[in-house]
Amino acid sequence: MTAMTTEVLGLPRGRALTRDDLDAMPDDGHRYELLDGVLIVSPAPRTIHQRMLRSLVVRVLEACPADLELFFAPYDVVLAQDTVIQPDLLVAPRDAYTDRDLPGAPSLAVEVLSPSTRSIDLLLKKDRLRRAGCANYWVVDPDEPSITAWVLRDEDYVQAGHAAGDEEVTLTEPFDITLVPSALLA
Repeated sequence: MTAMTTEVLGLPRGRALTRDDLDAMPDDGHRYELLDGVLIVSPAPRTIHQRMLRSLVVRVLEACPADLELFFAPYDVVLAQDTVIQPDLLVAPRDAYTDRDLPGAPSLAVEVLSPSTRSIDLLLKKDRLRRAGCANYWVVDPDEPSITAWVLRDEDYVQAGHAAGDEEVTLTEPFDITLVPSALLA
């Protein structure tokens, strides 16, 4: 992978980046996100990632109440002027979306881990979503396979469920759903 500098991308130097800077990014197959003004560039996901995401989308769509709507990346979630992320899967009230993005925290954000984004998803995005008030955050690991779900309680995430392999996890927020990690690879 070729490293890109801010000069190559035409981005400003010496200040945190903003949503306006992000809008100037090229449409080149990479995922561009901002976390507290820092540009995060991710390559296209692996096949196993996409397979698991596809299965999750189907399962979540089946369980999602009519007043909530599901989208998947690339779709901007604007947590602040300097923080624009694209969760792999997100769910929010239908009337919360604009024509362009979701301005504010979703009801549910899901990340499917990739080698290039693992630490960002488990640490930075999780913390930024927590601070923004995202009520539910799930992380799915296709390599194990496993799923860990957190729910926001008193401004902190507490684990709501975890399953690996053929184990089931039943979650009740933001809606009732039972998932088996190994089945998501089908």
